[in-house]
Amino acid sequence: MARMDITIHTSALPHTDPEASLAFYRDALGFEVRSDVGQGTMRWITVGPANQPDTCILLSPPALDPGITEEERRTIIEMMAKGTYGWIMLGSADLDATFEHVQASGAEVVQEPIDQPYGVRDCAFRDPAGNLVRIRQVG
Repeated sequence: MARMDITIHTSALPHTDPEASLAFYRDALGFEVRSDVGQGTMRWITVGPANQPDTCILLSPPALDPGITEEERRTIIEMMAKGTYGWIMLGSADLDATFEHVQASGAEVVQEPIDQPYGVRDCAFRDPAGNLVRIRQVG
């Protein structure tokens, strides 16, 4: 079997407030804004780390798929409000400094930096839509 050259290009997370999401991902995490299309709450915003131009997070309005029922849409919105719908794992070479910077932005802290029993040092925040953003020590 031939080796395939596949990379992660875009991962999606829902947003409920595009301006608050921009403030978190651009200002608190330092990501570049790669695109911002749409109007009002119907905006699709692509962000990503400056040193990884081919890796993006698409922040999009939730539950817009025409195949989703109203009950499913309500469930998604409820899960987002509880912080149980979307999540992402990021990495930082200086977890403690990153934690201090993100915390100073006013982001909701879920977990301060800690050495996990499974060998990872990480911390966690919630973005404005309730998505869990875990950041682990790398390098």
